[in-house]
Amino acid sequence: MYRLKCSAAFDSAHFLSGYNGKCANIHGHRWVIEAVFSSPVLQQEGMQRGMLIDFGDIKASLRSLADSFDHALIYETGSLRSSTVAALNDESFNLIEVPFRPTAENFAEFFYGSLCGMGLPVSSVTVYETPDNCAVYEGD
Repeated sequence: MYRLKCSAAFDSAHFLSGYNGKCANIHGHRWVIEAVFSSPVLQQEGMQRGMLIDFGDIKASLRSLADSFDHALIYETGSLRSSTVAALNDESFNLIEVPFRPTAENFAEFFYGSLCGMGLPVSSVTVYETPDNCAVYEGD
C-alpha cells in the first residue's frame, strides 16, 4: 500500500456548549489537519506516472479547507442566541456555524468527508488541537 501524508493548519476559536469545564469558554487553537492518502497502485500513465496523486493537488485541497476556517469563531448550530450571532455579525466577526460540536474528533470526520467529496483517496485524517493532543478518523 502506498501512502502520502500532507498537512495544513489554521487558527480559530471555538467553545463547547454544555461542557462543564474550561472548554465551555471561547478559546483558540492552532489546528493542524494531517491527511493520509492511500492506494495499492500508482498511476501508470501520463504526467503523474509513478505517483499515487500529485502532492500539489492534495496540498491545494487541504489548504483550501484550512483557509476556509482560518481566523473565525466556529460554533455549533443552536449554541448561541440569535441576538448574540446578530451582534457578532454587526461587528463583522468571521463566524462559522457547523452542525456538530466543534471537537477535534468531529473535525477529523468532517475533513475526512470533505476530502472524500473532492474525489481524493483519503484513508485517514488526524486533527491536532494542540501539539500533544489529536483525534484520528479513519475510513471504513
